[in-house]
Amino acid sequence: MAAKEPIYTEAQIAEKLATMPGWYYENGWIRRVYKTDGWQATLMLVNTVGYIAEAAYHHPDLTVTWARLTVKLQTHSAGGITDKDFELARKIEEVVLWRPATGFPGLEGTPNKWVRSGEPQ
Repeated sequence: MAAKEPIYTEAQIAEKLATMPGWYYENGWIRRVYKTDGWQATLMLVNTVGYIAEAAYHHPDLTVTWARLTVKLQTHSAGGITDKDFELARKIEEVVLWRPATGFPGLEGTPNKWVRSGEPQ
């Protein structure tokens, strides 16, 4: 039988989240709210998060509404927040907020707001 993954205390979670703007801890989950330009962008965001989660084989809970996606992470098998949650949160953040470098030839980036950070809660 595999050993249970170590979980973080609330103080340790707060310390780690201090380096992850927009992510917060609430009711046993680390969470992030993303805002979009509307339903179509929200659905593309959901699919992107789903793809990343499946590749990681670690699946968040998602709340989907018009122009908004809330991502919640917790390692159910460990009964708390583990390294898996922080690693997946970082990868989601990296991918969904990525934009081409300014002045990069060939990739201009969308003029739309697209996906952006939401308020922490």
